[in-house]
Amino acid sequence: MADTASATRAGTLRLARPGPAALVAAGFVLVQLLLVSPRMGLGWDEIVYVSQVDERAPAAFFSAPRARGVTLLVAPVASWSDSVALLRVYLAVLAGLGLYLALRAWRGLFPERVLAAAGALFATLWVTLFYGPQAMPNHWVALGALSCVGCLLRARADRHDRAALWGVAASAALMALMRPADAVWVTVPLLVLALAVRRWRLLAALLGGLAAGAADWVIEARVSHGGLGERLDEASRIQGGLGWNFAVGDQLRGLAGRTLCRPCTGELPNPVITLWWLALPLLAGFALWIAVRARRTERTLVPLVCACTAAFPYLFMIGYAAPRFLLPAYALVAVPVADALWHLARGRHGSPRPLVTALVLVAVAGHLGVQFLIARHVAERSEGDRRDWARTAGELHRLGVRPPCLLTGHQAIPLAHYTGCASANTHGHNANTTDADVLRTARRIPVAALSRPGGPPPGYARSWSEHRFGGFDVRVAPAVREDPAG
Repeated sequence: MADTASATRAGTLRLARPGPAALVAAGFVLVQLLLVSPRMGLGWDEIVYVSQVDERAPAAFFSAPRARGVTLLVAPVASWSDSVALLRVYLAVLAGLGLYLALRAWRGLFPERVLAAAGALFATLWVTLFYGPQAMPNHWVALGALSCVGCLLRARADRHDRAALWGVAASAALMALMRPADAVWVTVPLLVLALAVRRWRLLAALLGGLAAGAADWVIEARVSHGGLGERLDEASRIQGGLGWNFAVGDQLRGLAGRTLCRPCTGELPNPVITLWWLALPLLAGFALWIAVRARRTERTLVPLVCACTAAFPYLFMIGYAAPRFLLPAYALVAVPVADALWHLARGRHGSPRPLVTALVLVAVAGHLGVQFLIARHVAERSEGDRRDWARTAGELHRLGVRPPCLLTGHQAIPLAHYTGCASANTHGHNANTTDADVLRTARRIPVAALSRPGGPPPGYARSWSEHRFGGFDVRVAPAVREDPAG
């Protein structure tokens, strides 16, 4: 009896002990919150998504390329609380949980140590750490892609794995809900594979998930944009026109911490920063060679092909770069790369290679150091930018621009959020009003037009009183007077 009780307690302890993937996910949550302050204000794109459910401030203009997935993601917190810190902690925890679930989708396909290493490689990239706790869609497309490919491979291996089949549908829906176009690029190889092997249930799960996730976007296209074709054309125009464009150099420049590289000019970063990126194709090729020799080609080849299709439009079809665009490709390539690194360290028959292991550990440690430094630098710069917006909002309040109010022009969307105003533009990607509408609004509530220092003001604001602060020329409508107490 005593032996039985001891065995039961030991079994319980083994069940309770978190696995390596769970520890990686927990570490990811912690490092996010250490490197990116939970008190960092919302950025431009975040404001657009969050404002759709924040009843305390007017909703920002929602342009054609955007989807409502992030808005749904933040609604449980943003719909009732204006605490940025609470929202960041909520998103960081969700990002860690999502990473853990995405890695679990690969159970049985690779050893646990490989999956944990893959999670660590992906989670420690500066772009993953920076965007994990933010209200942005790319990280969630990445997790959906990783989960979808893992579930599909499991469903291919076992026709009776219903959980994997549902995982394929749910992961495809998550990607389409966040960014429909990205979901299509990721799943093209999976759709081809399902057709080629005539796995109709698998094909139905993929198509059903994509349709469910993209339904809202398609309906909104018909209701608000004149149709699906018109919305796609408008989205392409906003992104500078999709077509052949070699943007590999742009993405390399972005690796140094440029969250948006548009236009993307300047020298390439130090090779220390870009070495890992250039090594990815070599490690991926080595991983594929290992898989072919071990006669398990599919589980390595499929994520690599999906990574290539996910990255293709952002490397060859747009004229600017943002490192977050490649997050789905990084997530997918992480598993084969982790497998390659383990084989380098362990040798052909699993025996340790002390020298090679030491070299791999030194390379990985150096890589992590660079990634953490860039993550902290980007976070500090972003925190500074958002503090500047808050200071500019204070100056606008001093001039009498207080809610209810309207801001137009340069950076009107983020500054309107920090000021508590509505935002509108008469031209550009976020055009949603006319000069006449702005003038009519100015007769009822405070209105200010923003422009770059020395830049020409909008025609309707040329006679308005001019002020300069915070890197802006601010023209305030005549109906608004400066507050003497300020």
